[in-house]
Amino acid sequence: MPDQATSRWSWLRWLWISAVVIVIDLSTKYYFDSTFSYGETRYVAPFFNWVLVYNPGAAFSFLADAGGWQREFFILLTLVITSVLLWMLKSNQKNRLLSFALVLTIGGALGNLFDRIVHGHVIDFVQLHVGGYYWPAFNVADSAICIGAALLVWDAIRQPKANTESIAEKQVSPGK
Repeated sequence: MPDQATSRWSWLRWLWISAVVIVIDLSTKYYFDSTFSYGETRYVAPFFNWVLVYNPGAAFSFLADAGGWQREFFILLTLVITSVLLWMLKSNQKNRLLSFALVLTIGGALGNLFDRIVHGHVIDFVQLHVGGYYWPAFNVADSAICIGAALLVWDAIRQPKANTESIAEKQVSPGK
């Protein structure tokens, strides 16, 4: 039987994934911010460019032109959401898919939080486009958040089935 103190803190083992996301995110942002001029675009493929842009807003430049108050708002919001995600991780550490989704989201959120605190905006550098239509530029942190969110949805969709199977097993198994 595992030591109770060890199992109490075992959820922390997941956070190395968040740390990897943060390191990759900040490294790539540093590279693009130090080697590109603001607004510079470099062609990579017919659907993909590197571009250096700064986003003072949230996803897809939401509230980017809000006058400056959004920086503190998004910093506070990120801290609250990250706290909730850490609580969820601690409470659900046996669910591997959920834990993975949470640490990806936490890593992405903290990568962008660093940018907001240090630079006052988020550094974006990936630009996808098709037929003259451009997706808003994004970064590694944004990708981790989107993948984490998709996995959270996937976990929520598959969870009712897992709960139904668990209830059925309890009804069938004698003596419990």
